[in-house]
Amino acid sequence: MVISTHTGALVGIGALGVRVEVSITGGGLGLFIVGLPDNAVKESEQRVRAAFENSGFRMTARKCVVNLAPADLRKEGSGFDLPIAVAILAATEQIPTEGLDASAFVGELSLDGSVRGVKGILPITIAAKEQGLKRIFVPRENGDEASVVDGIEVYGVGSLSEITALLSGQMELQPVAEERDLEQICEPQYADDFADVKGQRHVKRALEIAAAGGHNVIMIGPPGSGKTMLARRMPSILPPMSMAEALETTKIHSVAGKLGRHQGLIKERPFRSPHHLASPVALIGGGQSPQPGEVSLAHNGVLFLDELPEFGHGVLEVLRQPLEDKHISIVRAKYAVDYPSNFTLVASMNPCPCGYYNHPTKECTCSQGAVKRYLGRISGPLMDRIDLHVEVTSVSSEELSSSVAEESSREVRERVKRAREVQARRFEGTEIYTNTMMTSSMLRRFCPLDETSRRLLDMAMERLQLSARAYDRIIKVARTIADLSGAENISAEHITEAITYRSLDRDNWGK
Repeated sequence: MVISTHTGALVGIGALGVRVEVSITGGGLGLFIVGLPDNAVKESEQRVRAAFENSGFRMTARKCVVNLAPADLRKEGSGFDLPIAVAILAATEQIPTEGLDASAFVGELSLDGSVRGVKGILPITIAAKEQGLKRIFVPRENGDEASVVDGIEVYGVGSLSEITALLSGQMELQPVAEERDLEQICEPQYADDFADVKGQRHVKRALEIAAAGGHNVIMIGPPGSGKTMLARRMPSILPPMSMAEALETTKIHSVAGKLGRHQGLIKERPFRSPHHLASPVALIGGGQSPQPGEVSLAHNGVLFLDELPEFGHGVLEVLRQPLEDKHISIVRAKYAVDYPSNFTLVASMNPCPCGYYNHPTKECTCSQGAVKRYLGRISGPLMDRIDLHVEVTSVSSEELSSSVAEESSREVRERVKRAREVQARRFEGTEIYTNTMMTSSMLRRFCPLDETSRRLLDMAMERLQLSARAYDRIIKVARTIADLSGAENISAEHITEAITYRSLDRDNWGK
């Protein structure tokens, strides 16, 4: 007789249903696991045997074959321990088989029989629900994570003995309380606030525009001018995540094993700040066992690259596809996965190697050639995808000691929310939802310029020697500025402000 249980295998940030089939026959001895298992799954034999012995269960002395179906899907991780153990217990008649067809199991077994948490619980729970299963048994520390899925009962268990008692009807356990709290999603709480930053009003204005239109931004300024401090407050002015965004963000962090113990739905927009020594794989994802990279962990949030020119050339160039397509496709010989990567890039850099080029009080020790080479580490195609270039200056002692209250992140966020609502109505029915994603045809449709604005833009292109790639970017930024001000059409005032955010496109920069 064949006994089977249900579980799931991770594929990208999703999961596919897996049926664990167990057959005990008379010929031969031993436990055989088939169905394309990796080493962690093969090692489950020893964990299951030890857990049985230390929990008072018996392992069959006959030949036991465990098949993980579908057999052509690679199975990775230790989460198959629990469904294998439950299937063997049912096959050896130590627990009843009733209810197994409607249940899913996932978890790692310790040698003493306790159940340990694993990654990827959320997508596996979603897959179980989509299969029509009524309940899922998960490690107790993963219970809050699984409970965000509506329509399936989630039971958090702590040991193999506990789950057998539940399945045998010897004890009762209430499902984990549902964790879907829309009020908390709508009102995120951030420790960092714009009200803590003295001065830098023009930089705050640029970050507000970036948040409202989904624009990427780079800050150029000397050391200690507050670039990192400002960047860390960027998530606090972004609109609250929708339930769909929160679920997708949580799935990515679940698959990557980044959720803490007893953590449920991620309600705050992520902020990722990788070190400049990060490898291309760490940034975009992949590896021998594919994992989401920093660009996917920053999905629906902010990716902050501090000291941008210090990143390797190959590392920076892999950013081009996710910045343009809002997802990353990773293809290797043994797998192909697609990870979402819709993030706002916030970068910072010094204006030169010593950091004091154009500084009002400190002398720069770099030659013009050194300044050019330093800026040249960032390629034109990458800079083409950054809409806002903001020069950051040091804050004066008068501003630092000022008692004037600064604007809070909540106030800025309200303006950003209103601008995003305007864009949502504008792009309704399309896959575009922020101004930065507009195509050339959309620019002509949604961003008509009057004669004064067009003349002003042409004059700026000529006098400031702006590059041709700056033209469309200026119009997109001007559209966002108009949305923030509540204007239906772009005016010369909006174009003028947008032009000021193209510092690095000017041919005279660094001269």
